[in-house]
Amino acid sequence: MMKRSLAVMMVALLWVMSGLLTGCVSRAAGLAPYSDSRDGYRFLYPNGWQETKTKGNLDVLLHDIIEPSENVSVLLSQLVSVKNLAEIGDAAAVGDRILHRIIAPDLPEEAVTLLDTKQRDVAGRTYYFLEYRVRDRHAYAAMTTSRGNLYTLSISALESRWSKVSDLFYRVVSSFTVE
Repeated sequence: MMKRSLAVMMVALLWVMSGLLTGCVSRAAGLAPYSDSRDGYRFLYPNGWQETKTKGNLDVLLHDIIEPSENVSVLLSQLVSVKNLAEIGDAAAVGDRILHRIIAPDLPEEAVTLLDTKQRDVAGRTYYFLEYRVRDRHAYAAMTTSRGNLYTLSISALESRWSKVSDLFYRVVSSFTVE
């Protein structure tokens, strides 16, 4: 009887310990899910970031509570002159147009740098990925179209912090999906 009770206690202890270790692993992964079922998108964002009230076309804005200048946002805007991004061109053409017409329209050309672009098809939807710098800020963005709207997720930090956060931020941008 004593052996059986000891065995049950050991199993219970191992079960509790495995739960604690699993919790540590998920926190170590560093990302939490965000989902907007009304607008049909989702992404992962860094643990501990808080949502901030938004204005205008920003649908959601989350920022780091320790480094408040680090943020991720989703911007929804209606497509007017095109039906999808492919009508504009490849990822580089889209990136150039978005940077100079939407993100930084009032800045001089030398203050805005498109660093890299990629294009990926996922489940029949084309996503464009941009890496860019605007003055002292570095950012990744992902964009796609759906139901007549342009969905743009952008995550950024000061250039001085970029080397510390770029891998994590790339995971955030890569997780962005629109249904």
